[in-house]
Amino acid sequence: MTRVNTVLGPVDDAELGRTYVHEHIFVLTGEMQENYPDEWGSEDERIADAVKRLRELAAHGVRTIIDPTVVGLGRHIPRIQRVAEQVPELNIVVATGVYTYNDVPAFFRYRGHGLNAALGTDLPDPMADLFVRDITEGIAGTGVKAGMLKCAIDREGMTSGVARVMRAVAEAHRRTGAPVTVHTHPGSRTGLDVRRLLCDEEGVDPRRVVLGHSGDTTDCDHLAELAGAGFLLGMDRFGLHLDTTFEARADTVVEMCRRGHAGSMVLSHDAACYIDWIDPEVMPFLPQWNYLHIEQDVLPYLREKGVTEEQVTAMLIDNPRRLLGGS
Repeated sequence: MTRVNTVLGPVDDAELGRTYVHEHIFVLTGEMQENYPDEWGSEDERIADAVKRLRELAAHGVRTIIDPTVVGLGRHIPRIQRVAEQVPELNIVVATGVYTYNDVPAFFRYRGHGLNAALGTDLPDPMADLFVRDITEGIAGTGVKAGMLKCAIDREGMTSGVARVMRAVAEAHRRTGAPVTVHTHPGSRTGLDVRRLLCDEEGVDPRRVVLGHSGDTTDCDHLAELAGAGFLLGMDRFGLHLDTTFEARADTVVEMCRRGHAGSMVLSHDAACYIDWIDPEVMPFLPQWNYLHIEQDVLPYLREKGVTEEQVTAMLIDNPRRLLGGS
């Protein structure tokens, strides 16, 4: 049995239960919250709303969520602690890493690798040490230890900043064994770039890697190639129907199950209680984008289309446990 870090402390992997591997609680632009607090509103009201929604999720039998909110997405662990303390029946696993599609954050630009070209040397990258500290000691003095590593690659491809973060994540993985989730853009087949750099070059076992947002494509041949390489595919944007439809997302899961890949998929929504990047008045999908969509709509649809209970269990319990527990 493996111990898994959560906000309220480590738990045995057998206690993870039904798990959603990609759910945010708050996604924020930190500078906006500090300088324009009226955009955020009441802290207590935001906390209360998150507690209410996560209690509803737990009441439907979900026992664990992974919140991959890292640097670049407004991670603030003391706020998440307040939420977790009021929903102790739900394990919340938090992450460390950097979210960028292009350059690294300014903090890292002229530290470590950022000075190599100017100095003609090879300095160690401070990012990896920070990620390791978040996992082994805790985040920002809170004592809350990260249980996941996070990086991203989007349609811009393998920029120098993306590659730098990904290599730092790989080093932190090697030193701690923490699993990795990668925001990908499957329409650009960036999962193949992840395979090349993170796995082939850096030695990360693809069985410990989630390729996030894989459900954004209906190209099952491409997804089968990635599943065959050992990756877990994040079918994780149910309720977010900007570039595709509910039926297209769900039918892709059905087809992948039919092809024998239920053991290579995990399900979630990529939802959040509050995202300050999005104006709900002009984004009509947002009210339907919630943590209950899978329980109320997706699973009934999958079952109707022939997905078995064994396959559902694999996607919601067995595969997440293997990812987090390493077995």
